[in-house]
Amino acid sequence: MLLHVARRFHYDVDELAAGEVAGHLGAAADGTAAGAHFRSGTALALRPGSYPAGAGDNLYPQQVAMVRDILAECDGVVRWGGDDASRPMEGAFFIAVPPGDARLERLAARIEGWADVPDRGAGVAVDPAAPDRLRAAAALRRVQAAGR
Repeated sequence: MLLHVARRFHYDVDELAAGEVAGHLGAAADGTAAGAHFRSGTALALRPGSYPAGAGDNLYPQQVAMVRDILAECDGVVRWGGDDASRPMEGAFFIAVPPGDARLERLAARIEGWADVPDRGAGVAVDPAAPDRLRAAAALRRVQAAGR
């Protein structure tokens, strides 16, 4: 799941280069919504030097729209550190459901299935402004905001 998020981020939000993906940040993520997830191996930091903890509003509106589209595509299984009101971390993404949650398996199977379909998955042009995608992204944002 997090690999899919990193791929979509690379293609649709901000190109990633070697060394710009971190799976463990130690104290750098403490105090963030994703902090404990980094310690448990269920979080990913993309371009952590560009999107440090506590610094918000680093993404353009179209980039935020694409991040919301990525999250909606992940059906609430993944959360974005940029939504942390107290200490945002815009490059952080983490698994937002407990181990064994059925949504994990469903999302993993769906992502795996995209490998066999030419017009699915990361690298495929998407329109985050399409009405159905906007509705899904907005609905997920409301659900995740209520669960804070």
